[in-house]
Formats: sequence, structure tokens, C-alpha cells
Amino acid sequence: MLKKIFIYSCFYISTFPILHAQVTTAQIVNIVTLVKSEVGTILDKAYQSDKQTTLALWNWAEVGFKENKSAQLHVQHLQDAGFKVEMGVGGMPTAFVATYGTGKPVIGILAEYDALPGLSQTANPEKSIIEGKLAGHGCGHDLFGTGSVAAGIAIKQLIAEGKLKGTIKVYGSPAEEGGGGKVYLVRAGLFNDVDAVIHWHPSNKNEVTMKSALAYKSAKFRFYGISAHAAAQPEQGRSALDAVEAMDNMVNMMREHIPQETRIHYVITNGGKAPNVVPDYAEVFYYVRHPKRDKVVEIFDRVVKAAEGAALGTGTSMKFEVIDGTHDLLLNKTLAEVMQPNLEKVGGVIYTEQEKIFAKKMQTSFIGTIPSIDEAAKVFPIKIETSTSGGGSTDVGDVSYMVPTVGLSTATWVPGTPAHSWQAVACGATEIGSKGMLNASKTMAMTAIDLYLQPALIQKAKEEFQKQKGDYQYKALLGDRLPALTYRD
Repeated sequence: MLKKIFIYSCFYISTFPILHAQVTTAQIVNIVTLVKSEVGTILDKAYQSDKQTTLALWNWAEVGFKENKSAQLHVQHLQDAGFKVEMGVGGMPTAFVATYGTGKPVIGILAEYDALPGLSQTANPEKSIIEGKLAGHGCGHDLFGTGSVAAGIAIKQLIAEGKLKGTIKVYGSPAEEGGGGKVYLVRAGLFNDVDAVIHWHPSNKNEVTMKSALAYKSAKFRFYGISAHAAAQPEQGRSALDAVEAMDNMVNMMREHIPQETRIHYVITNGGKAPNVVPDYAEVFYYVRHPKRDKVVEIFDRVVKAAEGAALGTGTSMKFEVIDGTHDLLLNKTLAEVMQPNLEKVGGVIYTEQEKIFAKKMQTSFIGTIPSIDEAAKVFPIKIETSTSGGGSTDVGDVSYMVPTVGLSTATWVPGTPAHSWQAVACGATEIGSKGMLNASKTMAMTAIDLYLQPALIQKAKEEFQKQKGDYQYKALLGDRLPALTYRD
């Protein structure tokens, strides 16, 4: 009986644009429900294998533009599944685009897989580093990449069986954490033929993303001075470190005179090697963020002026290199309302008794209000936030200015877990993390099915996208620079 229904559905799928009037709402609902049920089964069967993949990435913990093994493992799985994979796209050795199918609609799924430096951690609920390990998946990109690839492969299977018609693309985007991998993919025109993009992110709750991200721009400021003996001949030296500290002082005073939504952070990446030597070289790495991309550019230019003043005042010279720059996130309510019922159908993460013990022990390390661990099982309703006064940034923002985009988060972490933390790293190697990943895969795949089988949804999303974007012509905030492949060196 199921086979007959699928044959029936394939007839209407293949002729849908022409025979739309002949397909009743009830028939569409039945077809969509059946295909979604099958994709859930496909992903359940792949779960144990996908879990091993994410554990491999968790152990490798490769940082931005150095995700060689991680990217290759994803590529291998996609090729084995029948995708045509183009590697090294956008000038990035660890970036790829995997494609299966032909014709419209073209649906893209985003995958990330870079780790964060300085977050070594075991899979335990107490802080416990792994000796010799310098990075960790504190933002859950081991789960992110694996879950997205799994969803793409599941959709491919349905296309291959004739139950969907169109093209699926999986985008392997490296170096999201400060490297702007997707910006280069956008700049290379790799989203020009895509009708909609779906993504997700590990989190401590289950919700469809309807809060914009902060636009941002980053740069490394490098100062060059003159070395000298700091005690015997200090007058002969010109300290590059003094220039860095002078710049930092000026930027910190500037905070009083910029919009309050702004976020500026920095780290001194090189401040000299010995106290008794006047440093002839020093470097500081800055991020500037704001909800609006034009404000980011304006404030960043003021930071550059502070650097120029610091060099002038200390008798040093300065050069800066823009490392990254991303747009704010353009939200699409149409696609969010398509995704929400799919997330509600999939549901949240149910903890075993052992996982509850793990979660409660981890929560003793949190600061501030501790949410109930039952929140992991809850699906939050759509909450539209029109302004952003905090939060992070993402290169998905640049994608969202090229094509209608929708995303979600699932509870791969214990409720209350902050991103970029040892707690997030620990959760990523547990069943808590992988169960949340499976939920994300199912939600993304089901959302894609809605779009394949109901093209009117894509048209409505595109109309909203054009209205939101207006007459803005996309321009990368990082300019025309080549990918900063050594930014993690």
C-alpha cells in the first residue's frame, strides 16, 4: 500500500507546477506526511554511524582552515552516498559543495566543522583537560557538520527513489569561528542558483532561529618599533607593545562614545618575548560587532584611527590585516513557520536517568540562574526579535543576504550551558549531544521536504526575502581579501 501511495505521490511531484489545481490539500498533506515518515526512518537507521562520525570530529578538534581530516570524512560519506563533490571551493582547501539531483528547486544545507583553540576538555561533567590537546568543539561544530551531512544524504535518498524532485546541495563551510568561510562561498557565487538554505546550530534549547546575529568585522593590528636594552639604553628603543597598549587605551575610552549595542573585544596575540628587551613587534587582534552592518564599518574605521594615533604617539609604524567580516542575519518568517511544526513534531531531547545525573552535576559549575534540565525536552515557540543587543555573529548572515535562509537550534548541551565553554565541549561527546543532533537532522530534512513538495512556499519566502533586503546590493565586509588561511597560526 505504501509503495502505491509513493507512486501516486511521484506522479504529482513530477507534474506539480502544471497540475497544481488537481492536487487537493488533503492529498498534499498525505504525501508530505508519508515522505517525512520515511526520512525519519532513514536518519534513525544512520544514527549509530553518524554518532561515530561526530566522535571522530570531536577527537580531532581541528581549528579553522585546518579541518583537513574532518572535511575529508564528510566528503567521503557524501561521495559514498552518490553526491558529486567539488573540494577546495572559494579558495579554501577544506571547503566543499556536494550536489545531487537536477532541476528546481535547489535546496542548500550548511555544514560547519571547525573547533575552537584553548578548549581542551574530556567528556566529563567537571572541568578536566586532555593533556596535549589544544582545541575543542566548544560551539558544537562536530555535531553541526555531521547532522547537516546526514540530513543531506537522507534527502538524496528520497530524490534517488523518485519521491522528491529537485537538487540538494550540502555546503562544507570551514572556519566559521572568525574565518568567515561562508563569505568566500557567497563571494564565489556558489549560492546563486539556490532557492532556499537550511542550517542549524547546537545549543542548550530547541527553537527556530528568529533572532538576528550581530554583524562584525575583525582585524589584526601589527606594530613595528625598534628593539633596545630596556635598562641600559631604553631611549634607543621604540616599543611596539606600548603602541598596542596605547591603542587599547584609546579604544576602551571610545566605548563611552559609541552605540550601546556595540561589542568590541581584543586579545594581545604578541607582546614581546622578554621584559628586558624593548619589543620591536607586537600584535593585537580585534573584533567589532553591532546589529547593523553599516555601523560596524563606521566603528571599525574609528578603531583603525586609534591604531594610527597609537603608532604616531609611540614612534612606531602600524599595518592592519582584515581577517573577517560578516553581515547580520536576515530573518525569513515564511521559512520559520514552515520549520516550526517540524521541530515540534520531532520534539526535544529526553534524558535517561544517568544523563540527568550528568546534567545536574554539570549545572553546579554554571553561574547565574540555572534552568530546569527538563527544558531539553521542550520546544520553544517562535519568538521574533527585531533588534539584537547581544549574542554572537555568524557567516550565515552573508548567505541570508543572497537567498532565503532558515535555521534552528537543538538542545545538544545541558540547559544553561554557555557556548564556547568546556561544558559545551564535554556534552558534544555524549549521547545528550548526539540525540540533539539527530533531532536537528530530522527537522532540517522535513523542512526541505515541505519545500520540495510545496513550491508555493519557496515563492512566498522569496517575496519576503526581496522585501526584507530591499535595494541593498551585497558587498562583503571583509573586502576582496583572499581567505585568511593562517589566521589560527
